[in-house]
Amino acid sequence: MSSEAAWLAILFLVIALFYASVGQAGASGYLAVMGLFGLAPAAMKTTALSLNVLVAGIGTLQFWRTGQLSWRTFYPFAILGFPFSLLGGALQLPAHVYYPVVGVILILSALQMVRSALKPAAEQQLPPSEPPFLPALLVGAGIGFLSGMTGTGGGIFLAPTILAMNWVSLRKTAAVTAAYNLLNSAAALAGAYSILNAIPESLPVWLLAVGIGGAAGAFIGSRYLPDSALRYILACILVVAGIKLLLS
Repeated sequence: MSSEAAWLAILFLVIALFYASVGQAGASGYLAVMGLFGLAPAAMKTTALSLNVLVAGIGTLQFWRTGQLSWRTFYPFAILGFPFSLLGGALQLPAHVYYPVVGVILILSALQMVRSALKPAAEQQLPPSEPPFLPALLVGAGIGFLSGMTGTGGGIFLAPTILAMNWVSLRKTAAVTAAYNLLNSAAALAGAYSILNAIPESLPVWLLAVGIGGAAGAFIGSRYLPDSALRYILACILVVAGIKLLLS
């Protein structure tokens, strides 16, 4: 294994730990560090989706076991999210388009993280209401297509949308986001079958790394850590990587 692959494994583990602690799977973080290392767009997309499936699966299982995952809340986002993510995954953008698009998404993700960290606790304690069916359907479709096309799971956009609309509680938002990430990442990966030969040879090692990081993060974050500091750290990483991709 090359030194670059080893460094990526370490960074992926840390990213998975941080993201899982705040209910995310980490695709935007994986894309960020792969962008810093200069990986090709096809390799970035397939790798991020593969890692996302594993970490999101771990998170979904944990939330299901604790009774936090509400299928009534989840399924409206999933109905169109799955097919549109499959469609987006089948689209392979050229490098001169992919890098700027992902760069903008990373910077927007960072802004969403900072926004959620700055949100007053009192706002987060307002009684939530269930998402209306049609708006949830449209949100799921739009985020699904964008996430499939770029190699992100979509949760980084779904979570702040749900919280901004005050549809469910913070913990249940994390549960819905984990399940949405799992479903959409799997769909996008299936849609990207034509570029699966771009998956790096080091992927099994990276999967092991994010599996360890994701399990540890989900355990620690759900019990002990406030997430505001982690969100600030991740936001800085995303901004640096996003700017680098925009300048590529």
